Amino acid sequence: MRVVLNTNILFSFFNKKSKAREYATLPSLELYAPSFALDELEEHKEEIMEKFSLSTIQFSLIAKFLHTVVNFVKNEEYASFFSEAKEVSPDPDDIDFFALSFKLHCILWSNDAALKKQSRITVVSTKELVEQYSW
Repeated sequence: MRVVLNTNILFSFFNKKSKAREYATLPSLELYAPSFALDELEEHKEEIMEKFSLSTIQFSLIAKFLHTVVNFVKNEEYASFFSEAKEVSPDPDDIDFFALSFKLHCILWSNDAALKKQSRITVVSTKELVEQYSW
């Protein structure tokens, strides 16, 4: 099953107790995210390291792990879906995630409840993903 990950899910990969990190390695999931999300992780590196008590090496190792389980997609590959995504996204910061979900015809995995304020793309939290899509 294809799934687009929101940045908040990517952030949770840095938490050693994260269910997201646990489920990311399931062979039944194909994970995708816009490549700019990597820049966001880098921008918040210090905050992530402090929040999850990580060293620079630990942060780097987890970032490398992300590259092995998530397909990062350049915005040129889903740019044709931006206008549709702008109409749907409750938050302008999440347009890329919706556009990529439209391109891939898949759900969006996010713990941001506000993204559910539309009906075109199914948005599921980590808890809902686990409950609805049992493996």
